[in-house]
Amino acid sequence: MRTIAIYFKKSMLFSLVVLMTVIVLHKEGFAQTLSKEKKPRIVITADPELDDNNSLIRFLLYSTDLEIEGLIYASSGFHWTGDGKGTKWSVPRREYSRFGLNLCPCESWRWAKDEHFIHDIVGAYEKSYPNLKIHNANYPTPEYLKSKIRFGNIEFDGDISKDSPGSELIKSLILDDKPGQLFITAWGGQSTIARALKSIQEQYQYTVQWEAIQKKIARKVVLLPSGDQDDTYATYIKPNWPNIEYRQFKNSPNYGYGAQLNAKKEDATFLTATWMKENISSRGSLGNLYRVWGDGKQMVKGDILDYFGLSGYTNEELKKMGYAVWMPVQEKGSWLGEGDNHTFMNMLGNGLRAYENGVYGGWGGRSIAQNDASISFFSLTDTSANAMANVLTNANNSSKEKAFYPNFFPQAQKDFATRMQWTVTSKFSGANHQPIVRVEGPLSIMAAPGEKIRLNGFVSDPDGNKVAVKWWQFEGGASQPVVNILNTNAIQTEVQIPKEALAGQTIHLILEAVDNGTPELTSYQRVIITIRK
Repeated sequence: MRTIAIYFKKSMLFSLVVLMTVIVLHKEGFAQTLSKEKKPRIVITADPELDDNNSLIRFLLYSTDLEIEGLIYASSGFHWTGDGKGTKWSVPRREYSRFGLNLCPCESWRWAKDEHFIHDIVGAYEKSYPNLKIHNANYPTPEYLKSKIRFGNIEFDGDISKDSPGSELIKSLILDDKPGQLFITAWGGQSTIARALKSIQEQYQYTVQWEAIQKKIARKVVLLPSGDQDDTYATYIKPNWPNIEYRQFKNSPNYGYGAQLNAKKEDATFLTATWMKENISSRGSLGNLYRVWGDGKQMVKGDILDYFGLSGYTNEELKKMGYAVWMPVQEKGSWLGEGDNHTFMNMLGNGLRAYENGVYGGWGGRSIAQNDASISFFSLTDTSANAMANVLTNANNSSKEKAFYPNFFPQAQKDFATRMQWTVTSKFSGANHQPIVRVEGPLSIMAAPGEKIRLNGFVSDPDGNKVAVKWWQFEGGASQPVVNILNTNAIQTEVQIPKEALAGQTIHLILEAVDNGTPELTSYQRVIITIRK
């Protein structure tokens, strides 16, 4: 038997150290152990869609866990501003030619004249910041976030003909020499990202540096898309940069439009008007900007595709009013959508280590095969409300894999609600905080077939709450050997490696810690065991 452990002595000295640690955490603001770890570098590119607005609010509440390098306005097939010169634009198969519409060529599409939703949300974050930093000292300053805002290639859908402040920022980040990977999301179209890459290609393609630049970018850049919303991945990025990692996720919790339509029983509560009002939409300046059904708001005045702010009308009544109803009406005040969450929820410092590899899986789902990664929103022949809902809520999910993939939605929603509570709570003791959990010793280890491994965990809670623990195996598919975990609810446990395990196979074990606060919060620590020869 091999022991991976550090045993803690029950001494007065140790008790004093723990007490002092708790006092410091309470006084300076609770900071998860992630503060000592490398934080993922991430860029957000987003168009002014309702669910981008909501996803950005959640994202900034997890800025404690991330190194935010850019907050960039982007265009898409759904939103573009035009050049202000009267130039008309149209692309086949877009929404302005669906649902019986024939509205373009046009000078702009679903983009408000003074669109500043990113600025507005960062402004609301600024109002919340004094409270937020009490609960976690790792929140970035509002000034820092403001310095990262740029406008990208927003004039036309899919246009990569010229540089923009957003593309120039992305280019500089791609070419810098900071260690680690650079994660770039695409909540809207990918034209700003494509332009950054094209500018690099134009600068270096015919130089002696070109091969080294290509290899550097292939190692460094990871794209985190919400599908291909302007065809620039298919037409430029993939043909010219085939070695860039492209993480399109499946088995993500359903964060998108229409999540209520097929919600599991254990998830449905967290989508209701009652829960949303109590925990999200009524909480402070960020809650005021968070969109729910029937809230009386409209991002672009006169937008016939945005009827979500209206209440008291049926689908048919809305159609008679001239709206293109592509999502069935839901209860006033209920969940509207955060369809881009899956791109960043695996970046979080919750202990699942999901950002390390796309196939590990976490609160954002699991990455699908690169060859199957490009999901287009513009290839549907069925334009009914349910068809659009399926595309926008991870229609690529595998029902076979869902059979063993954990449902993280309740944990994610409780955690989100808690961080929203932080925004309006000026005392550390006035809200709950995530328990701290770790496994002593290395988190990536080697083991032989038939070997028995002892694992020692450690948990604590900054609020003094009781913490229940559970060990479980995060299954990676049929090829992963199933282990026998003894004492699954004990802080110390033993794991028996099957004798038939093969060299190179991996076993992912999770130590899960759940406190008894309100709401109860969950943290994890993943241990990866690789079978040696």
